[in-house]
Amino acid sequence: MKKLLVLIAVLFVLVASCTAFAAAPIKIGYLAALTGDYAAYGLTEVNMAKLVVEDINAKGGVLGRPLELVPYDTRTRNEDAVNAVRRMIESDKVVAIVGANSSGINIATAPIVDRGKVPQISTVGTNPLVTVDNSGKARPYSFRICFTDPYQGALAADLAYTTLKKDKAAILYNVGSDYAQGLREFFVKDYNKLGGKVVADEGFRETDVDFRAQLTTIKNSGANILFLPGMGRDMALAIKQAKELGLNNVAIIGGDGYGEFMNEIAGDSMKGTYWINHTYLDDPVMAPIFARYKQVYKDDCKEFVNGTMAYDAMYLLIDAIKRAGKADGPAIAKALEETKGLKLNHATITMDPATHTPLNKAGIILRVEDDLRTKFFRKVEPK
Repeated sequence: MKKLLVLIAVLFVLVASCTAFAAAPIKIGYLAALTGDYAAYGLTEVNMAKLVVEDINAKGGVLGRPLELVPYDTRTRNEDAVNAVRRMIESDKVVAIVGANSSGINIATAPIVDRGKVPQISTVGTNPLVTVDNSGKARPYSFRICFTDPYQGALAADLAYTTLKKDKAAILYNVGSDYAQGLREFFVKDYNKLGGKVVADEGFRETDVDFRAQLTTIKNSGANILFLPGMGRDMALAIKQAKELGLNNVAIIGGDGYGEFMNEIAGDSMKGTYWINHTYLDDPVMAPIFARYKQVYKDDCKEFVNGTMAYDAMYLLIDAIKRAGKADGPAIAKALEETKGLKLNHATITMDPATHTPLNKAGIILRVEDDLRTKFFRKVEPK
């Protein structure tokens, strides 16, 4: 009889294991630039997301089901991103999407995820319109894990005027970028309020690679600080050309469009530049995760901000799926909106239901040192 009972127990375990293994996966879309100028950001994010999926599946998955990551390449184009999100929802049947790291892309995909009732979490889409419409009402299926441009712009203005004592600012920005336009707007507002004056405001197009004409105007304006509300390659080229033109006494500040690969383009010109950001490379909490990234991918997690934000965005989503109790878009969106006190690696997240933006997130100011390593300069808590 004992042998029979043991045999029945073993069979029960085997059947249960097989059932769990055979359960349909929960599909999560990942939207990122995997080719083109900003592939360094996107590849890092997808790599980190894969590590999370691997870890979660090794522990039994979520709701008794394995996770499956479904990545798509935006090629940094709104139209490609919109088509990718349609395919994710209609063909792949994803229940949620993480990414992209671009404000413009998230704004473009918002109507698609609304219609499909699939929540989307932006990693570093900081423009307010990523998660709210023009009337200020929260987009029901759009969320973010980062702070927004009004706060980022205020930090940059305070750093320029109060900390660095620079009272004449120049701005160089991409006129076609929602991110650049938003960050520029809020920097100007707060810089003027503090007592600073914008003496040059120069724009360029997406395809431009030579900024010498704009930088010459900036040099002649008497500016003592240059604000770059842009993305990696453009800012790196501008910084390199600025130094070549002799703008050596002009301090340079940028936002969270910073990427470590910029050092490869601008070299020593990057020394002494400041960047508003969400986290920092030497954060001890992230050290073991970065070490595992290097072990798995045989490379450092150079775009550490994107890596951190992607890692935590995945866990924000997984927490919401668990609390929702089912892999269902509307239920997950409701759980995301109700997130309170969720301790992640770079921050503790409480979602503002009115804006779908985390409340009271601190900003990190980074400085590129003489060895071209980006070091922690200051942490700024919201006032």
